[in-house]
Amino acid sequence: MRARLLAALGATVLVAGCGGGGSASAAAPSAAPEARTLTVLAAASLTAAFTDLERQFETAHPGVDVRLSFAGSSDLAQQIVNGAPADVFAAASDATMKTVTDAGLAAAPPKVLATNVLQIATAPGNPKGIAAFADLARPDLKVVVCAPQVPCGAAADKIEKSTGVALKPVSEEADVKSTLGKVTSGDADAGLVYVTDVAAAQGRVQGVSFPEAGQATTNYPIAVLKDAPLAQEFADLVTGEAGRKALAAAGFGPGT
Repeated sequence: MRARLLAALGATVLVAGCGGGGSASAAAPSAAPEARTLTVLAAASLTAAFTDLERQFETAHPGVDVRLSFAGSSDLAQQIVNGAPADVFAAASDATMKTVTDAGLAAAPPKVLATNVLQIATAPGNPKGIAAFADLARPDLKVVVCAPQVPCGAAADKIEKSTGVALKPVSEEADVKSTLGKVTSGDADAGLVYVTDVAAAQGRVQGVSFPEAGQATTNYPIAVLKDAPLAQEFADLVTGEAGRKALAAAGFGPGT
């Protein structure tokens, strides 16, 4: 009887030992990636390229949510100066970036990630026969431009002054998206937007290039606003090889 009891106890210990060993050897569940948010404010004309780069960045950084906000650069710069939360700012002109850097809000000097030039957007087929910048002064045309304080508007104003061609737009819009929208809706015969906006419209408008556009090439600077690793990593992606490819595919010229 005693022998049988000892044997049973031994078997129990053996089974318990085997079970305990199995639990210890089981792989512990991996911890979920830490949820983090990266807020990027960018010029409206960067929408297509930055949306592509957002996907790339989130794939390489599990748990990170890149929140993109697009608008006219001057509006975004003012929002940042007024305290709007932002980690990265990409502007469509040096002047609007200067608003932010002069306020001491950039963690490091901005870098120019790309360049852009204006192009005339018309309805498909160019039914009004617009062939040159000077044609935009024709009285039979409804022309729309960006507001003067917006980079695309400042570029148009610079070209007007250098050519002596005075435009009489039917409206001045807050950004290039709104300007393009007036043409695609038929509310305007032509609009001055960036060449990248015409490309992004994918056939909904026709672009008419003009040599004077080179007199108002627009720089696109990017700056890290918070001294945070994620913000710098996103800026590095944008100014690196992946960013150059995405921006070139959208029609931008190279940065510096």
